[in-house]
Amino acid sequence: MLRDFNLVVSTYRNRENDCIAELWYFARELGDKQLDASRTGLPALVVARTSLDPEYFASKAREKVLENPWYFRYILKIVPIHVVVESTLEEISRAALTLAASRMLPEETYKVEAKIRLSDLSRESVIDAIASQLKNKVDLTNPQKLIVVEVFGEVAGVAVIPPDLVVSMERLRREARRAHAHSLGGEAEESGAGA
Repeated sequence: MLRDFNLVVSTYRNRENDCIAELWYFARELGDKQLDASRTGLPALVVARTSLDPEYFASKAREKVLENPWYFRYILKIVPIHVVVESTLEEISRAALTLAASRMLPEETYKVEAKIRLSDLSRESVIDAIASQLKNKVDLTNPQKLIVVEVFGEVAGVAVIPPDLVVSMERLRREARRAHAHSLGGEAEESGAGA
């Protein structure tokens, strides 16, 4: 597995190779000819390293889905990652707190999202190791920032990002459908106004 990743990508089971091809194609469209991606050994999960800013990559994928909801066929979700560390509580919390110091304002609310795979670490211990050190308020329903921890065995990806940079294709397709239905409703009212 690629250890120096900055994107975690979900796909359908047994579609990991198609997902990697789609990532590679999209990266080239953005001007990244060096994208590296690999399977994780876990079903439906791929990691990748883009030469672009991972937040930029995710935001461009988000834009693409909102303008063309079915552009991606195999990529289901993209999560940008800022740093990869050894998956110990100390290293994870140190990375998360360092990122929070530079990427979170004191008044911003946050939520820790930890996904633990192939490790004895518990989700609760990871969340507690980070949250116990932060003075910011926690907001589990509508946080301004997400502290993301993605553990794969001996390595963990950590990021502090706005929630909309966790790019879920299904959620965005729903948003795009709602926006489309809303705009159709507006057009119907306008055409009815002159009748």
